Amino acid sequence: MANHSYLFSHALCRTPSNSVADGLRAEDQGDPSAEVFRQEHEAYVAALRATGAEVTVLAPDEAFPDSVFIEDAALCLKGQAIMLRPGTETRLGESAALRPDLVKLMNGVIDLETAGFVDGGDILCSDTEVMVGLSARTTRQGAEDLTPIVADLGYALRIVETPADILHFKTESSLLDAETMLATPKLAASGCFDQYRVIHTAEGEEAAANAIRFNDTVFLSSGNPRTAETLDQAGYKVVQLPTTQAALVDGGLSCMSLRFSL
Repeated sequence: MANHSYLFSHALCRTPSNSVADGLRAEDQGDPSAEVFRQEHEAYVAALRATGAEVTVLAPDEAFPDSVFIEDAALCLKGQAIMLRPGTETRLGESAALRPDLVKLMNGVIDLETAGFVDGGDILCSDTEVMVGLSARTTRQGAEDLTPIVADLGYALRIVETPADILHFKTESSLLDAETMLATPKLAASGCFDQYRVIHTAEGEEAAANAIRFNDTVFLSSGNPRTAETLDQAGYKVVQLPTTQAALVDGGLSCMSLRFSL
């Protein structure tokens, strides 16, 4: 499928758990409310469904406070799920817990065998390449061990250096179309997107960079009006969604779904 990097027939999400307040965070800005998080998550799921996609929502997993951020545990490419190895001890069991659901949903499941670590939040896919940003959660060995798996699926894997103060590669970048990225000026300055057209987030709106291009829509976190206007003027259909609770535990739009086509 052409432009498979942003055309999806399906998505998989997981309802936030009551234990979500125990989730990881780089900076303590207060605990998320499980109730408000569920409301924002329901709006997110409804928005994905509005694109025409079939969205499966899994029950909460109280054993894993961060499990609403389902993208970190797996990478979906060409109908295959690659089970990753998240780079924090409290999340190491998430891939195994998710695997049975992906066996039922996907055309196949591949296990990443590595002593390293790879978080899905550090992986950004275009039509031709899989970019893996090294971070506190993703190691070079993990990325190198992922390389032959994605090569078998027709992709080149490119390892990029994420600036040290950025949590995940996709915290500050997202794909808008096959040739265009949305990124913070800081991440773009690293040179990782030199072969793409780059639209920069507005000053003070760095959180907007974690967007999702899903079929005809670019989903953007609410509260980033100048970036939304820039994307609108560039010809993208923008829908803004609240992510106030996810942000309290270092999450954003891309983390909350696995997006794929069958």
